[in-house]
Amino acid sequence: MSSRIAKDLSVGQMAERAGVAVSTLHFYEAEGLIQSWRTAANHRRYDRRELRRVAIIRTAQAVGVPLSDIKAMLDALPSGRITAEEWRSAADVWAAQLDEKIATLQRLRTQMGACIGCGCLSMEHCPLYNADDRMGARGAGPRRWLGGAQEEAEMDAGAYDATP
Repeated sequence: MSSRIAKDLSVGQMAERAGVAVSTLHFYEAEGLIQSWRTAANHRRYDRRELRRVAIIRTAQAVGVPLSDIKAMLDALPSGRITAEEWRSAADVWAAQLDEKIATLQRLRTQMGACIGCGCLSMEHCPLYNADDRMGARGAGPRRWLGGAQEEAEMDAGAYDATP
């Protein structure tokens, strides 16, 4: 006899396998991120393929992708069986956004110990990287971390002046 993997899962099985609470599955379903169906006995069942969606939702949330963006990406996928190419195309939508998040995290990691990021919330004077509050002229907030690679390169090269 060969063992068969069930194609559908109960809500408890789905929650256990996905590593989330049952209430999380209910929330994801209410938000239209995943789908289930009801048996004749009114028991909720999930197609095993919904595990991939839950994994993507959880991972995307962990790196700060808003649920609205996750939903938009998942909504663009066809229902039913999804090919590897369709998953790759869906992932391409986030490539630039994720690249920017990665760059921001790397800037935070490497610069956090150096004078808390310079330009931090437009402090008036920083003798190391932000003399005369040049970063403040570019706007509020941690400019070196959130301003992007171009802004950081200009600052490193001393190209900033006091005009916004």
